[in-house]
Amino acid sequence: MKSRHLLPLLFLVQLLSIHPLLAQIPQVPAQLEFADLTLKITSQAQREIQLDVDAQYRNPSYFKVKQERVNLYLPIVERELRNQGVPDDLKYLVIQESGLIPDAVSTSNAVGFWQFKQGTAEEVGMRVDAQIDDRKNIAASSRGAAAYLKKHNNQLDNWMTALVSYQMGLGGAKSYFGTQYSGKKVVEVDRNTHWYFKKFLAHKIAFENQTVMFASNQQRLTEVTVQGPATMAALAKRFGVTESHLKEYNKWAGHGKIPAGSYTIFFVKEGSLPVETAVIKTETRPKTNQKQTASSKNSPAYKQANSFPRISGNTTKASQPNQITVNELDGVQASKTTSPERFSQEIGLKEKKFLKLNDLDANDRIESGKYYYTEKKKTSAEVETHIVMPGETLWSISQKYGLRLSSLKSKNRIRKDSDLKAGMVLNLIDPRKRGEDIQIVPVALPVQQQRTEIAASEPRATENRTVEYTPRPQPESQKASTANRVTHSVSQGETLFAISKRYGVSVDELKSWNNIGSQNIISIGQKLVIFTP
Repeated sequence: MKSRHLLPLLFLVQLLSIHPLLAQIPQVPAQLEFADLTLKITSQAQREIQLDVDAQYRNPSYFKVKQERVNLYLPIVERELRNQGVPDDLKYLVIQESGLIPDAVSTSNAVGFWQFKQGTAEEVGMRVDAQIDDRKNIAASSRGAAAYLKKHNNQLDNWMTALVSYQMGLGGAKSYFGTQYSGKKVVEVDRNTHWYFKKFLAHKIAFENQTVMFASNQQRLTEVTVQGPATMAALAKRFGVTESHLKEYNKWAGHGKIPAGSYTIFFVKEGSLPVETAVIKTETRPKTNQKQTASSKNSPAYKQANSFPRISGNTTKASQPNQITVNELDGVQASKTTSPERFSQEIGLKEKKFLKLNDLDANDRIESGKYYYTEKKKTSAEVETHIVMPGETLWSISQKYGLRLSSLKSKNRIRKDSDLKAGMVLNLIDPRKRGEDIQIVPVALPVQQQRTEIAASEPRATENRTVEYTPRPQPESQKASTANRVTHSVSQGETLFAISKRYGVSVDELKSWNNIGSQNIISIGQKLVIFTP
């Protein structure tokens, strides 16, 4: 009897020894201090936030890489926030926004550590031109973000609503919150709390007590003031580093050159440094263009798209009606694969109405793990554009954003799936002008290879650019994907992991191509689209 009970315990100990992070996942408390607020978190909200905390730790190898990036840059963020009187807690917002990737670019063309659009960046004193892009400078962008947040808090008088205004703008926050939180020092976080703030709390909890876990004891990041004009090649010789190294840590300098004037450059130096020099810890960089987080919901790579659909409410009962919202609309998650007729009966809707709300036909199949709407979808999404990925359809894109299928088609003047091409930049808010070509950006093999290599956590020396491509026309010679499309029928006992290994792709790729939810549920006989290298 004793030996039988001992085996599971030994297995658990062995598992934790392989992945020590699994034993260190912080738990969401019932009460939490944030800025100058006391947050009382309901049990339902605790569970919802905990899912996002757990997701940060899902890939221990990549969490290590991301954590070391946090150790590298966060001391500068702390300093800049402190200098402008912004609470230290708001530093975790930069992790949520970009994963601390200096040249991250969203599909709406927000750029850099704090994801600023050019106009907003210039409003808070940043320089954005061909020579300098302060959005990619950790110190300059953090100063700008601090000024932006402080200005909004002066009007909203609450750091929670000021933080949410970073996502929706000051006008949007005023309209959304009114004055209900102005001056309040105790706030309840529940199912109705804005998703962006709950996502922030997940990042704060995940990273708050992990800042020295993976730090290197030998490498430090130095800030040095130099006089321009100067080339990176000349400065590299001066400071004893390589030119590529300087370019990697100073992506704010256009074309790798420092223009005339006084500027602060960053580089990694071995050993100890003088006290007056800013010293922060560096990272072991991944093998490829490192641009993903462990959580598909918070990933910098395809950041906008992977944050949708946005699920709030009682996610433990997501398959029951009136429990969750999907993109702020009433919705439900299918617990099994079935017919629209049976599913609509289970959730208490007439089949005809359910089909209309979800742009479905009576012979379509309800897929296990996918989300469906129980109220009318919107005519515009919350973000401006979407980059089409291999395997996506007009319907799957419309469901992702809670956008009516007819609206998506009319905005882009596309009527059938055969007109879709991977890399197309589709409009989700404004209609495409008559005669205007749809932009196409490269998304095929470079992204797949990058994801696979990141999952394998193979170290490499440099980080080149984000996989969230800035929309730009693609040369005709590059428009054809080099990947081969195959269809796989799921057999009994097969898992996403087993299928991914069989075809040499990653689980995340399979999920993205086939619009599979976070629960990784597939059914026997389900047809999976796979793009093999």
